[in-house]
Amino acid sequence: MRYFAAIFLLAMGIASTRAFSQSEFNSKQENLETCFDGIGTCNHAMLTTMQATEITKLKHDQNLLSCLNGTSDCDRSLLTPAESHESAQVTHWDALFSCETMPVLCDRSLLTPDEAKKIAKIERIQNLANCETGSGDCDRSLLSSDQLAEIMGLERERNLLACESGDEICDPSPLTPLQTETVSGIKRERNLLACKTGEGVCDNSLLDPADEEQVREANRDRNELACQVGDYSCDRSLLTAHQNPPKVSRPTS
Repeated sequence: MRYFAAIFLLAMGIASTRAFSQSEFNSKQENLETCFDGIGTCNHAMLTTMQATEITKLKHDQNLLSCLNGTSDCDRSLLTPAESHESAQVTHWDALFSCETMPVLCDRSLLTPDEAKKIAKIERIQNLANCETGSGDCDRSLLSSDQLAEIMGLERERNLLACESGDEICDPSPLTPLQTETVSGIKRERNLLACKTGEGVCDNSLLDPADEEQVREANRDRNELACQVGDYSCDRSLLTAHQNPPKVSRPTS
């Protein structure tokens, strides 16, 4: 009996040792995964010497990449002097690039005096182009007196073209009497054509008696053609006796 009891206790001891060893292995494995993923608290004491070295190198490289990319999780205190200089240089280049291509994101505090002058020149050129073309924001305070006079002339020209083409952005207030007369004539002609063709928007209030007669005649002619081709828009009640002769029955033989 004592022999069997000793065997049983020995087996239990071995099983307990194996269970403890497996549990310890699982804990170390979970800690290694935590250290590798960077999520949670990494216990370096549970790592082997090689694992600790590799994890440290990995985290250092990840932090350096964050610094070079300018992300918020960069910790510059962990960089070597050479890496810190490199990171600062890249940050400076990024700032200069943003100022040259996206002024709204420009941080002038990161620029040298010469770079700031260069960016100011680029902004003046871009602003002048915006003012000349009427696209984008135009800051008139950045223009010289000669540039301002030129821009005002271009704006009047663009407005006249908009009025002549019937664009909705037309502002008739700055037009000269002659320009107003020309634009009004173009508007009446465009409206007359819309009324005669039945296409677009026809404003009958713009028609004079002669125009109205032209429109009536055009409508009659257009209706006659529609009836001849069998179009759904045909209104036979508008046809004259000549245009719509009565049908003659064929004599029976």
